[in-house]
Amino acid sequence: MTRCPAAHPEDPTTCRGPVAVTVLDAGDDGASGCEHHAARLLASLEGGRVYALPDALPGAALRVFTAAHGIRPFPWDTTSPRTRADQLSRAEARALRNP
Repeated sequence: MTRCPAAHPEDPTTCRGPVAVTVLDAGDDGASGCEHHAARLLASLEGGRVYALPDALPGAALRVFTAAHGIRPFPWDTTSPRTRADQLSRAEARALRNP
């Protein structure tokens, strides 16, 4: 099975849709991918950014950004405890800071 470049090798999920965005890390290294894997990748990066590819459907980057906000970093790792704020989704960490 071929998956998009944004899919982490340990992530067992399949692509959902075409390659639509590029995710860049803080050092400007990037990977293009489907919205599903791009959101999972963006959730795992500090200082990451997402940009729609020219042929992407309108709103692709915003959908990825919004989805990443609710995804825990490295969501395919189900064996690590999720107790520190940096192990939670950005939404969960925000809720802890602002009860």
